Amino acid sequence: MKYKNPAATASMIVEREGKICYVKRKRNPYKGMLALPGGFLDYMKESLEQTAIRELKEETNLDADSNELELLMVNSSPTRDPRGQVIDHVYIVKNYSGIPRAGDDASELYWISLEENPKLAFDHNLAIEKYKTWREKNDI
Repeated sequence: MKYKNPAATASMIVEREGKICYVKRKRNPYKGMLALPGGFLDYMKESLEQTAIRELKEETNLDADSNELELLMVNSSPTRDPRGQVIDHVYIVKNYSGIPRAGDDASELYWISLEENPKLAFDHNLAIEKYKTWREKNDI
């Protein structure tokens, strides 16, 4: 039996003063929609944590260390991405540095309050809801 291999992505939740960092997608799918910063793993070249750090830098100009990442959840629904089965690994970025600005696949960058519920690309709204629960459990 032959198996097809799905793609893997890393998405990051970055919070600053009760606001979450979102990027406006520059390309399809979901061009023009807000999403968490993130992107595809470079096959056989990096770990998921390295993907998270690289994509964070490319899309937001923020720097983080792998020790500052916490895996929040894995989204593996076969229909979550219209390009095919893509397994997303959502990380909380606990500490970061740099001056935020949009780059690479992101046309703009926004900081939006956790109390707001913007419609997000892919299944990123699910990740935000999970993050809110994580914050409550960790008394943040």
